[in-house]
Amino acid sequence: MIDRDQVVRESRSVLARHARTFQLAGHFLGAARRDEAAVVYAFCRLVDDAIDEASDLDAGATALAAVEAELREEAPARPLVAVFAALMAEHGVDVGVALELIAGVRSDSGPVALADDAALLRYCYRVAGTVGLMMCGVLGVRDPSAAPFALDLGVAMQLTNICRDVAEDAVRGRVYLPQARLARAGTGAADLLAGAAPRVAVSAVVLDLLALADRFYASADAGMRFIPWPSRLAILVASRVYRAIGQVLRARRGDALAGRAVVSPMRRLGWTAAALARFAATLL
Repeated sequence: MIDRDQVVRESRSVLARHARTFQLAGHFLGAARRDEAAVVYAFCRLVDDAIDEASDLDAGATALAAVEAELREEAPARPLVAVFAALMAEHGVDVGVALELIAGVRSDSGPVALADDAALLRYCYRVAGTVGLMMCGVLGVRDPSAAPFALDLGVAMQLTNICRDVAEDAVRGRVYLPQARLARAGTGAADLLAGAAPRVAVSAVVLDLLALADRFYASADAGMRFIPWPSRLAILVASRVYRAIGQVLRARRGDALAGRAVVSPMRRLGWTAAALARFAATLL
């Protein structure tokens, strides 16, 4: 018999170790929803780590296939997968959403190069927009009209991730900056992987993608009204603090190769206050 409480405790630990922004936002959720959000995060982390921590490509593919088989009920599910699947069923979230996440993460296996914006946005939808749909269930969102806004917030956050992690991703053989944009800036994926891409060119692409992310953040903001008010503040905090990573990059003129962009504790507090103000406005 699966010990759901044990899975929740382990999921909380995973969240605390790996996700400072979401840990902060979680303080504004009720205990039950916070625990469910931790399970969703832990499941997503399991899927990511299947590729990121694999010893080789075959091992990563095997690990992902195992999770997929468990979701499809083709193999006995480990406790985390079983609790996650039950949680999604309880909230009416189709298992296909999680399978899309797996498809997106599978594309991280081996060298990664995205041709254009269409490929970039498809990737962002799969690995992050899907998480927005999962969280709709956890947060008690029931109106189907909320789905596009949830997708947009996931896409915005993933675009922010991509801009922040350009250097780290290149070390892993991954270039998420679209090749079409890099070419227009006078460089390419091969240059970036070789450490030879002009910083000014990479910075120009990063700034453009941050502007694109802002459009998705703005759309997501318009959909906050669909989130029940007891959960709304948490998502507003996560959105503001995550978007602030882009502000740090902009202060560097988009130089993502200068080291990881980190939002300071004082700035986190400032953006949390901004989220509180926005939350108050949504209640009027």
